[in-house]
Amino acid sequence: MSRRDLVACLLTREYPPEVYGGAGVHVEYLARDLARLVDARVHCWGADRSADSDPAVTGYQPWDQLPKSGFGPALGAMSVNLAMAAAVEGADVVHSHTWYANFGGHLAKLVHGIPHVATVHSLEPMRPWKAEQLGGGYAVSSFCERTALEAADGVVAVSGEMRNDILACYPAIDPARVRVIHNGIDTTQYAPDPNTDVLARYGIDPGMPTVVFVGRITRQKGLVHLLDAALQIDATAQLVLCAGAPDTLEIGAEIAAHVTRVQATRGNVLWIDQMLSKPEVIQILSHATVFVCPSIYEPLGIVNLEAMACETAVVATHTGGIPEVVADGATGLLVPFTSTLDARRDPVDPVRFARDIAERVNTLVADRLRAAEMGRAGRRRAIEHFGWGAIASQVAGLYEELVRLA
Repeated sequence: MSRRDLVACLLTREYPPEVYGGAGVHVEYLARDLARLVDARVHCWGADRSADSDPAVTGYQPWDQLPKSGFGPALGAMSVNLAMAAAVEGADVVHSHTWYANFGGHLAKLVHGIPHVATVHSLEPMRPWKAEQLGGGYAVSSFCERTALEAADGVVAVSGEMRNDILACYPAIDPARVRVIHNGIDTTQYAPDPNTDVLARYGIDPGMPTVVFVGRITRQKGLVHLLDAALQIDATAQLVLCAGAPDTLEIGAEIAAHVTRVQATRGNVLWIDQMLSKPEVIQILSHATVFVCPSIYEPLGIVNLEAMACETAVVATHTGGIPEVVADGATGLLVPFTSTLDARRDPVDPVRFARDIAERVNTLVADRLRAAEMGRAGRRRAIEHFGWGAIASQVAGLYEELVRLA
């Protein structure tokens, strides 16, 4: 079989236009570049795609008999996985992304006798705060992930640190089956945008130093720690928070109250509480002095790559795969991080963590020439090391290897 004839089905929760996180961005670009190498087909959550112009994409909805809250969404994920597993008959390999689709890949392996590749973007044991969102469904998500990863023919880690976490969480997995293939970035799309129409739309002053956060409202992204740091960040800098899609109503309310307190005390804080379009994010990043990623858990941190590609200096937590992306002192500044020994991974000293974030942000706000040079170095690094074409080639090579061994 030639590589071009190999049929690969990608299973994912997120796919355009329904993308809300890094895993969805990953699958979007991976599928595009894989389509140049193999017969790539996408099975995703979402509306019926039969009328779409792309026949290689199929959408699925969870069973409507299931509850919409509590444990219901986790069971809904399993219902989608059943439908996906049935639909990929005839594929040569199936490739799942996140626990929302991992079990579908596992079932496809069983019923069709084909290799299953699973890319790990995060790990359920490393995100115990998900219990707030899923309730009893967290046990279901953990079961789906463990079952699928332990039986997968190939496991892809998006960073070297993620590979270490996979093997620590699931020691039953043979290390030989786990390989590192990084996330990538499309530097033709993610590139500096000199326009200012988006800034005007949201009330961002392009003439002021600007500190930007982009991310979902979830414990993982560490927004609460940035808000703690905000009172120590130079008040002449705009703090722009592009933060939406809270995991729960409770965390959404918690962040809203925290933002209100910071706005009342510090001022110069703009909260855009919605998920912005890609062009909007690119323009906001392009005009930022500093992008801040205060995550307490980040397998790679694709948003840092997005900021770097837009020529923006990065201040980010020294955790997970972030140090594999952000070159400390060259493309940004890393914030020391020591987590608690429990699964929550909170900072041992949250006061010091917030102070260290503010200190590094202030360093770059005070030296905008250095920040600009870091931004230019970041774009060079994104282009040279994280292009999607090379990443898709590695993935296609893994497919070929596993199909030959099957």
